[in-house]
Amino acid sequence: MSKQYNVVLVGIGAVGSEMLKILEQRSFPIGQLTILARSSRQEEINGKPYRVTKADPREFAGADFVFFAGTEGAKGASATYFPEAKKQGAVCIDNGADFRLDPEVPLVVPEVNPEDIALHQGLIASPNCSTIQMVVALAPLHRTSPIRRVIASTYQAVSGSGRAAIEELREQSPRVLAGDSVIPCQAYPQRIAFNVLPQIGGFAELDFTSEEWKMDRETAKILHSPEIRVSATTIRVPVFNVHSESVYIETDRPIPVEEAREILKNAPGVVLIDEPEQGKYPTCLDADGEDPVFVGRIRRDPHIANGLHLWIVSDNIRKGAALNVIQIAERMIADGMV
Repeated sequence: MSKQYNVVLVGIGAVGSEMLKILEQRSFPIGQLTILARSSRQEEINGKPYRVTKADPREFAGADFVFFAGTEGAKGASATYFPEAKKQGAVCIDNGADFRLDPEVPLVVPEVNPEDIALHQGLIASPNCSTIQMVVALAPLHRTSPIRRVIASTYQAVSGSGRAAIEELREQSPRVLAGDSVIPCQAYPQRIAFNVLPQIGGFAELDFTSEEWKMDRETAKILHSPEIRVSATTIRVPVFNVHSESVYIETDRPIPVEEAREILKNAPGVVLIDEPEQGKYPTCLDADGEDPVFVGRIRRDPHIANGLHLWIVSDNIRKGAALNVIQIAERMIADGMV
């Protein structure tokens, strides 16, 4: 009989709920599952009831894995509970933002840098959703010819902000269509329905947002390329789920479009849809509820020989958060690390 593992899931919002679905779909070898949140209650996820317990450090006793679920920019849970979970001998995998840039904590995307998992000291960080899908697509190109420059514009769904933002878009949309002049806004500083907001996170250094800086610094850490330069503009769009990205790269040597297509067609975790003349390219509908990162619209820069444009689409709650955490755990099990 194969070994089973005791799992503690901290958080039961959009990401935590998706983790529960994925654990079941992928038949993760769970011995005992404990779900912790701010309050005790019953939750129904995908038609299945789950008991949720109020978070308490004593619940980490006997855990093999602790998964910290969190939406975009979420902080706090891992910083609060990691010390006790580590003391109990658990491996913690964190979807939150507390430790991503900590030099002592590996930041891992299994398709890109699985070797970094072995460097963990009880904690592994999962990157930001917009970073994950970008590096899954860029890493195989970077291995072919090092990428020196990245300019990215993201088009990010409201699910990245959690359930409240999803409900806000759902509630605002019919009111806008009905011609209401006053539309309440709580999740975002301005109305999101039928609108586009060029702000995700707070404004920081040089007036780039925290989300934009994450893409810069996390990409360099994951690819072990401190010299890589990433400039991003992150945009919130009125889409319920799935992030899209327009990404421009400059490489050391030119990578012909056909070579780039061949590389990405064989890259782990990537699905290539690139027949634009036939109207075939990735959209949010292709990626919704799916595991891979979808890539298309690959074209060379007409002015710079070593420049390429790509269109990258991925389910931000699934691959961009919940699935990536579980894949890290699966890789540890497969490699006998736990």
